[in-house]
Amino acid sequence: MGRGRWAGPRGHRTRPYDRAVAAAQAQASRRTGLRPLERLASLTPSGRAGVPIAWALYDFANTIFSFAVVSGAIGLWLVADERFGERDGNFILSVAIVVSVGLNAIVSPILGALSDRGGRRLPFLLAFTALCIVPTAFIGASQPVLGVLLFIVANFGYQAALIYYDATLKTVSRPETRGRLSGIGVGIGYCGTIFAGLFMLALGVPVNDRFFVAAVLFALFAIPIFVFVRESGPIGRVTFTDVVGSLAQLRTSVAHASAVPGLLRFLVGRFFYSDAVNTIIVVMSVVTTRAKGLSDQMALLVLLGLTVVAIFASFGWGRLVDRLGPRRTLMIVLASWAVGLVLGAISLSVDGPIGLAMFLVAGGILGSGLGGVQVADRVLMVRLSPPERIGEFFGLYGLVGKGSQVIGQLLYGLTLLLFFDAFGVGAYQLAVLTLLGTMLLGAWILRPVSDQWSGSGEVDVQAPPERLAPATAPLEPR
Repeated sequence: MGRGRWAGPRGHRTRPYDRAVAAAQAQASRRTGLRPLERLASLTPSGRAGVPIAWALYDFANTIFSFAVVSGAIGLWLVADERFGERDGNFILSVAIVVSVGLNAIVSPILGALSDRGGRRLPFLLAFTALCIVPTAFIGASQPVLGVLLFIVANFGYQAALIYYDATLKTVSRPETRGRLSGIGVGIGYCGTIFAGLFMLALGVPVNDRFFVAAVLFALFAIPIFVFVRESGPIGRVTFTDVVGSLAQLRTSVAHASAVPGLLRFLVGRFFYSDAVNTIIVVMSVVTTRAKGLSDQMALLVLLGLTVVAIFASFGWGRLVDRLGPRRTLMIVLASWAVGLVLGAISLSVDGPIGLAMFLVAGGILGSGLGGVQVADRVLMVRLSPPERIGEFFGLYGLVGKGSQVIGQLLYGLTLLLFFDAFGVGAYQLAVLTLLGTMLLGAWILRPVSDQWSGSGEVDVQAPPERLAPATAPLEPR
């Protein structure tokens, strides 16, 4: 046996990884008898159950904005005839997303440098949260151009706040509990989406009022993190040297990624296939109402249905990842998305109950695939990353996602702008097919990548199965 490996029943030499797993499992077994609040309290260094609850409620809060405003109200508001109309409104929606997300991608190294300085992050989280909430509240009552500008500011604030929110996980958790607490946050975030959808449906909130309602709900559920979570130390400061260093680190990270078998190819492939995923999330409401002719309330119900399908499908896709591996599962997910996009495009030209049924089935397939992409490609990213660089490479992973959203939205918006007058609903079909093309290109690039790279520490027959590994997963990028 090699040095440091288990040497049989009489040997006592174990690898650090094995010792970490054993320690985490022993600690978890001691906690199984605790009551729910005590288990929550045990996840955080403070020992107070209110801390992880307050932290997770912020995930609940910000998904209200993402669902009710980004995926719902803003598109419907812009394409209304009294504002920009269907053709120009779709293009302006794309431009607004491109500007807000693109600007955030540009300044992310600076914001990341501020976050990494080791000071307090909550003041920055509060500032960017307010930068999202306040403009959102006034969009519905604004003139069209001003409303667009307010949305750009609000979406930028939302994206920037996520950087600091994710970073606070280190404050509210210990290394061995970060995976579990991060998972709780994701689950509570999905609950925020469902709550927002049911709330708007139950009260019959019109599109113009959804902005104000979403802002109030975001503010209400964001309050606990600023009340119960405590930080020590000064507010971090960033210098010009830090900014230059952050930009230089980006080049270094790309160089490091190119040295890992398959990683750079995976990131390039992700750029193209996530293009379709990110764009569909934003434009689904407009497609439902304008191309398919359903009501605003029905569009909200469709979005809510996609979310519910994504939640439940995630568990099935997760099991498939464990059985088949992340790359093969991701290829299956992308194949299902190809079917969903084609079926959805065809359904737009089919009238009556049959066309509606096709559209809803396509939506279900896309909703299922949305959960599958989130599950599989994150696990593949972990599988391709050496443990000592996993945080660095997840920074690239997140940046690729933002870049793809910029390109996807611009391509979709330009397609509608150029062809809507000539083809009408056919322009939507063409726009969807452009997304299909980029997604298939991403799948083709991804196909040769292997997820069996032993350098990640994930592929080792003598290691415990992944589901028994210590819950120290990296922060999930947004």
